[in-house]
Amino acid sequence: MSATADILSNYQHVIADLRLVTGGAGIFDVAVDDELIYSKGQTGRHADPGEVLELFKAHVGPDVPIYGT
Repeated sequence: MSATADILSNYQHVIADLRLVTGGAGIFDVAVDDELIYSKGQTGRHADPGEVLELFKAHVGPDVPIYGT
């Protein structure tokens, strides 16, 4: 599952806006509320499956439940 699908399926109830912005040279950055939570450029690798979702969970905090729970 893609990072976008992971986040949307688990946190659709708290997302007001989601944008996918194309970039060059294999750029893959994920920002939430203008805060960078994952950058392929910084890590030098693709995100592992579920990694971006875990970073998103940490960003929104434990008080935000997963959708449907």
